[in-house]
Amino acid sequence: MATTRALLLRPQQTLTLIQTHLLRSLSTSPPNHQFLSANDFLNSWTPHTDPKQAEAELALLRRDYAKKVKAYRKEYIEEVELQRIEKQRKDEAKREAMRIANEERRAAKVASKKAKAAEREVAEEEFRQTLLKERTQKLEYWRLKEKQIEEKKKEKKELLRRKSSMWVDEAELEKTILQVIVDTRPL
Repeated sequence: MATTRALLLRPQQTLTLIQTHLLRSLSTSPPNHQFLSANDFLNSWTPHTDPKQAEAELALLRRDYAKKVKAYRKEYIEEVELQRIEKQRKDEAKREAMRIANEERRAAKVASKKAKAAEREVAEEEFRQTLLKERTQKLEYWRLKEKQIEEKKKEKKELLRRKSSMWVDEAELEKTILQVIVDTRPL
């Protein structure tokens, strides 16, 4: 959209827009940047009439320039080394923080597993208790039923014994039969 707008403007206006945009983008420098002082090499050469004197001065300038470049390189190497050490320190701190976080996470997992295991153990114990209770109830019920069955058997035996006490001997059986037929009352 900005490019189409720039194309619709006159050339002088587009140039002004581009320049202001470039100036804005260039003016945003890092906050902690320190600019160097003006370089004394610029405009320091004055031509000499004597070539030997010019050559000697040029050699001095070159030597001085080489010394300054060497010093700048040394500073740069020191800065890079300091940045590397700082980065390494930050990385180690980050790794340590991650290790501590991982240990805490592992400890939390272990604690949650222990809590779940304890809950599961409690639930299993409750289940066992319920099963034992049901088994005892079933056993009591079974014993009660067996007792009732035994009592019924005893009652039947008792009834049979009482009825059998009313039994008649074979010799008197004909008399009893004749009497029953005549009287028709229950035994």
